[in-house]
Amino acid sequence: MTIGAGNGERALRPGLSIIHANHLEDLRQVAVRWIGSHPLKPLENEVFLVQSNGMAQWLKLAMAADDGCGISAAIDFQLPARFLWRAYRAVLGEAQTPYESAYDKQRLTWRLLKLLPGLVEDDRFAPLTRFLVDDDDLRKRYQLACHLADLYDQYQVYRADWLNEWAKGQDRLRNARGEVGPLPDGQAWQAVLWRRVQDDVPRQQREASRAEVHHRFLETLAALSERPAGLPRRIVVFGICSMPQQTLEALQALSRCCQVLMFVHNPCRHYWADIIEDRELLRIEHARHGRKAQIPPDLDPELLHQHVNPLLAAWGKQGRDYIGLLYGYDRPEAYRHNFAEIDLFRDFVPPDRPGRLLQQVQQAILDLRPLPAANEAKSPLAADDRSISFQLAHSRQREVEILHDQLLFLFEGLPDLRPRDIIVMTPDIRAYAPHIEAVFGNLPPEDTRHIPFTIADNPDRASAPMLAALEKLLQLPDLRLTVGDMLDLLDVPAVRERFGLAEADLPTLHRWIEGAGVRWGLSGTHRQGFDLPAGLEQNTWIFGLRRMLLGYAVGTSAPWRQIAPFDEIGGLDAALVGPLAAVLEQLEKYWQILLRPATADEWCRRLLGLSNDFFTPTGSQDSLTQRRLETVLDQWLNACTDAGLDDQLTLPVVRGAILTALGDASISQRFLAGKVNFGTLMPMRAIPFKVVCLLGINDGQYPRSRPAPDFDLMAAAGHYRPGDRSRREDDRYLFLEALLSAREKLYVSAIGKSVRDNSPCAPSVLVSQLRDYLASGWTVAGSSAPDDESGDRLLAQLTCQHPLQPFSRTYFHVTREPDRFTYA
Repeated sequence: MTIGAGNGERALRPGLSIIHANHLEDLRQVAVRWIGSHPLKPLENEVFLVQSNGMAQWLKLAMAADDGCGISAAIDFQLPARFLWRAYRAVLGEAQTPYESAYDKQRLTWRLLKLLPGLVEDDRFAPLTRFLVDDDDLRKRYQLACHLADLYDQYQVYRADWLNEWAKGQDRLRNARGEVGPLPDGQAWQAVLWRRVQDDVPRQQREASRAEVHHRFLETLAALSERPAGLPRRIVVFGICSMPQQTLEALQALSRCCQVLMFVHNPCRHYWADIIEDRELLRIEHARHGRKAQIPPDLDPELLHQHVNPLLAAWGKQGRDYIGLLYGYDRPEAYRHNFAEIDLFRDFVPPDRPGRLLQQVQQAILDLRPLPAANEAKSPLAADDRSISFQLAHSRQREVEILHDQLLFLFEGLPDLRPRDIIVMTPDIRAYAPHIEAVFGNLPPEDTRHIPFTIADNPDRASAPMLAALEKLLQLPDLRLTVGDMLDLLDVPAVRERFGLAEADLPTLHRWIEGAGVRWGLSGTHRQGFDLPAGLEQNTWIFGLRRMLLGYAVGTSAPWRQIAPFDEIGGLDAALVGPLAAVLEQLEKYWQILLRPATADEWCRRLLGLSNDFFTPTGSQDSLTQRRLETVLDQWLNACTDAGLDDQLTLPVVRGAILTALGDASISQRFLAGKVNFGTLMPMRAIPFKVVCLLGINDGQYPRSRPAPDFDLMAAAGHYRPGDRSRREDDRYLFLEALLSAREKLYVSAIGKSVRDNSPCAPSVLVSQLRDYLASGWTVAGSSAPDDESGDRLLAQLTCQHPLQPFSRTYFHVTREPDRFTYA
């Protein structure tokens, strides 16, 4: 039974509709047309669930286009987890469901931090007790609390049944097959600790964990006769590549009273849920997509390579699980009549053209086509086909320099290519951002080689210097405070404004500081913190300041009380010594303050005081940083208060919490800004671009490794469930998405040789798998090489190992390789 629209609303039929396509552009077109032809009321928000801000921006542009809705307004883009909690509150009532759960990750962290010391006497917590030995500054306790909070947060989403049984005193585990077993040796404390956490939560919030709230939500929604006012009439889920089963259950339940549209990027038009390990756990009874005709119904895992595409089998586990879970909720017969097509699979290679290498690879994935069984069946590759290329360099700097040259070449060869048609992604944008700025930002706009660019996801200290200064000040007790540290601080406009300095004053101050013999350390007392004996005042900041003041007072004179005057201080410039003394006074004050432990409330007052005493905002960026600090401190204090934490906290604990929160809040999202987009390889960032470039795809760096803690029971053998998140599986699927989202060129860059001794460096295993796949499926057209050498010749055509230096003579040799050139 579905719930009809009430209160006189225009008809908008509830139900769950799932549209599959292998081109995101087709999904976007259907979504925009559906919204345009089935509009909501004028003041009603359209709710989209997406996985990244980049996807949201891409959809907004399509909505605003002339061939779309003509305007993009009243659209609320949300992440699934945040939307789901709001839906819980709308259905269960805001009075019964708090705005923030007492079991959310941040509050759980501080509650666990409070509880951990009380576990020492219990022998069941011996593993934790051993870890917490010698923890004078509480760093170990804080790190353990963070890991445990993250673990229980994951359990609430992916293992709600475990937590429910633990709360009832049943210390056991249930696997995906429904088999029940005891907790592993040494892990019984997890169930006990969960009960301790629940006992510590106030009684009125005790049943507000995500797992328990989700269960009540499903029961309440099933009994409702009309849609609650807080729920949107339509929910559009667009392009998400993975969601927990808990979220899918909630969307299925909401479809009784809301119109839920799910637009799914599916790389293959056939049924492919049985081509990857753990296929028996999905239990798919009614698959919407049919099995490929050539594949036997009972596929032997040993014969997979003969029937399926190896790239999809190697990289597609995350997408396979998601699509397999969707089959359990999908009833196409209920909504097929509403759409012209619900499976929008479009060929990459037109029937009348051979297609380039990139399109042939994409088509093979779409058709689930295996590699040819014989070398004679390999597809020929044109000699000028560079639609997939591999560039090998010696360093990150060289990778970016080579990329700049290659993009200039592409702009020359493709007249209709624009900077906005190019995306460059890397596993770690922070490591590459300085090199990108140095290479792409080095040329003025009037230079013909200038390429406009923007870096997303980069909490760059250059764009938020006040944030960098705050980070340095919070490290004051551990900072030697060298001349460089002080000049970095004074280089921040907000600091200069606070102390009345101008940028033009810095060279003079630098000259005086060097001349006065300042090296490091505020004072002799400050140096004692670095295991030096007392009384070593020479070459400290206090020592240098006394020399400057004495020099101003007496000029050239004999030493007074063992202080030699620095006689360059004079004239109107002498006034600069005052601000310098004021800076040192504040540094001395906060060095003493930050050394002392305090409660969360006192720390908030200290950090706000530090911000006011060191910074006066000079622009919108500084004001935004200051407001963000105030917000983060307020949220942190609320979390500590809700957790009942009144312990004395040390600076390392507070610094870690505040800087992490500031870093997460400050990530820029300058995406699709009409320039070449640099960003992080992240879920659903791989929206379609003509040129997709991947940098830093090196062995050991991608797939990114994040080993699970040894107490993570989800990662234990035999306890995998379809839909579980894994950083390595995420990265494999991201690489597949990047390959499928490139429309004209896929550019893969890695460090191929050591910058120190020129020894070979292996690229990522994903790059190696792609290269092996290409070598096994294609051959250079017209090549007469033996079969065992044809793959090597093909890879040689697609690969260029660049020299160490951009001015190498090999770039200008007559017989150079086609990809070895420079515009420098």
